Amino acid sequence: MILRVKTVDDIRLDVYLLKQLSDKYNRSYIKKNIVSGRVKVNGKVVLKAGYKIHLSDIIQINVIKDSVQLIDIPIIFENEDVIVVNKPTGILSHSKGPILEESTVSSWALEKLTCLTGNRAGIVHRLDRPTSGVMILAKNINALNFLQKQFSTRKAKKVYYAIVHGIPKELEAIIDIPIARNITNPKSFIVSKNGKTAQTKYKVIKTNHTKQLTLLRLMPFTGRTHQLRVHLSYLNLPILGDTLYNKNEKSAVSRMYLHAYSLEINIPNNLKRKKFVAKLPDEFNSIMNEKDG
Repeated sequence: MILRVKTVDDIRLDVYLLKQLSDKYNRSYIKKNIVSGRVKVNGKVVLKAGYKIHLSDIIQINVIKDSVQLIDIPIIFENEDVIVVNKPTGILSHSKGPILEESTVSSWALEKLTCLTGNRAGIVHRLDRPTSGVMILAKNINALNFLQKQFSTRKAKKVYYAIVHGIPKELEAIIDIPIARNITNPKSFIVSKNGKTAQTKYKVIKTNHTKQLTLLRLMPFTGRTHQLRVHLSYLNLPILGDTLYNKNEKSAVSRMYLHAYSLEINIPNNLKRKKFVAKLPDEFNSIMNEKDG
């Protein structure tokens, strides 16, 4: 779609497009197209919704597929600085590049953000696509810096639950094993003495001896990519439904059974430390209570 600016000067790009396309798209959808690199002005990609356009500018739009905007993410908490959500399994935290081919947590939140753009707008930390649970987003740059500092200094406390194949020998233990990217498969990570420090505490919550499954409570002290998945796989306790780190996964389950249960963190302009919780999905209890026959 190509538009030639005929009657305005020095107006915001998103405002102009909304006036021209209000019969088809809302402002949130237009902003998503802009920050994901789908809009060009005079042949150059513009990533800021507030970019000022002028008379005779030529605007080219390659709109996102309609299906991209269809997404529903439950909100746990929201104020002027942050949004805390319960991310469903199967949804990306953010797109892997500037072109948005599917809805993400970041694209869903765009209309709520102030002066934050790009495919990772608002993202403070991320959860893997198959992981569900608590995730916090920043609505402005000050909140983003405030929250990210707590993650980088390990002051943000996270608790996960996972169902794993097998029964641990110890009811409670700390896994202190370094992790590095797998050079033979860059999408995955491996245990390596040359890797970065990674520490995870686990505690057995429930076992199903018939099915040889265990429900674990996990507390990562570090935040390495795929840390929990790699650590558990290394102990021969792969997460149920994790086909990346368990090539022998044959269970007919609809998801990977890893859930971010809680996040304890300070939020801007609040003197009290906050704890946000996303209750354990019903399917976790269903799996653990299943019996053969």
